Amino acid sequence: MRRYLRMLVLCLGCGFCSLLYSLNQFAVNLEEEASGDGGKLKAAATSWLTVSKRIAGKGARSVGPKESPGGPDRYNKDVSLSYWNPYWMLPSDVCGMNCFWEATFRYRLMKTQSSDTMHLAVVACGERLEETITMIKSAIIFSIQPLQFHIFAEDQLHHSFKNILILKEVDSLLYVDTDILFLRPVDDIWSLLKKFNSTQIAAMAPEHEEPRIGWYNRFARHPYYGKTGINSGVMLMNMTRMRRKYFKNDMTTARLQWGEILMPLLKKYKLNITWGDQDLLNIMFFHNPESLFVFPCQWNYRPDHCIYGSNCREAEEEGIFILHGNRGVYHDDKQPVFRAVYEALRNCSFEDDKVHSLLHPLELELQKTVHTYCGRIHKIFMKQLTKSIRDNYVRSSKERNNSGEAFC
Repeated sequence: MRRYLRMLVLCLGCGFCSLLYSLNQFAVNLEEEASGDGGKLKAAATSWLTVSKRIAGKGARSVGPKESPGGPDRYNKDVSLSYWNPYWMLPSDVCGMNCFWEATFRYRLMKTQSSDTMHLAVVACGERLEETITMIKSAIIFSIQPLQFHIFAEDQLHHSFKNILILKEVDSLLYVDTDILFLRPVDDIWSLLKKFNSTQIAAMAPEHEEPRIGWYNRFARHPYYGKTGINSGVMLMNMTRMRRKYFKNDMTTARLQWGEILMPLLKKYKLNITWGDQDLLNIMFFHNPESLFVFPCQWNYRPDHCIYGSNCREAEEEGIFILHGNRGVYHDDKQPVFRAVYEALRNCSFEDDKVHSLLHPLELELQKTVHTYCGRIHKIFMKQLTKSIRDNYVRSSKERNNSGEAFC
């Protein structure tokens, strides 16, 4: 018996040390990204920035003021950033003993938050950090209203939308995967909240436009929304309605709230689901279709929309609004057009002239991709990006003129 107790104590000690090490490494990574050339978050936020850091009750440390590299008037966007990590274990029969939810500390950039602040959430850790920084960069470059980022981090990436319930003070939220790139302002998708009817609580795009290549309608072993299912890589949510909603389900005649339904659903379908939280959302909205607002594929454009030939009509007409590089296409050569856009945004700086440093080099790279189906329609990858950069210049010019008039 004593031998088992000693082993138990030893295991607990090792686990605690591993936890401390993981938290330390994650904190170091975040600090390096925030201060290095890849992040540039401080330059984008404002002419000076106060960073408050709170870790495990050790108080706060402020750093500032510092001028942005582009000069005091170059950027005046309000940006706030939160990293989360409160740990609690999931049952071992769900996803293993090393499965954690959420994060243990929080960063906050800029204490001010206006009523028109847009909230954007993402789950990121490990190899996803570079993608996350690039996604954040694309959001900051083009957006107009103040942004607040909520970054959830965990060791094994076994995440769930149950995390989102922590944000009790947030009325609405845009959740995105780390492999998302904004090619137009976040404000534009945020404005779709106004199009929700009285029963709708969330908005997503279809998983497929073409049923012949659809995954859910051919392989799913569980209920799914509509004809081809929905994709959760870009999910706009009215959090207030979501917290109040009682969902119909196939487990009980009683309706259950968001926080009550996810774990029972996971336990019921854990042997039948392939795509994790996305499958659970498909099941939920299969039983509650009136609660979902479906936006067009151009808001969540993926390789499936062009890999076998173009099948997103809205993108063909107006261009791609949000690019979703699933299947790892940002990091291999299978779909070079996706990788080219990602590399262009990853390498661009907030201080650069976007026309000469981003658009022109990207256009040259995209012309090299015409040997692929997606590359043959590379102009739809440039259409909204070009418009967003042009609009950004127009706004900046107006702001400078207005500032000059006010000064005079």
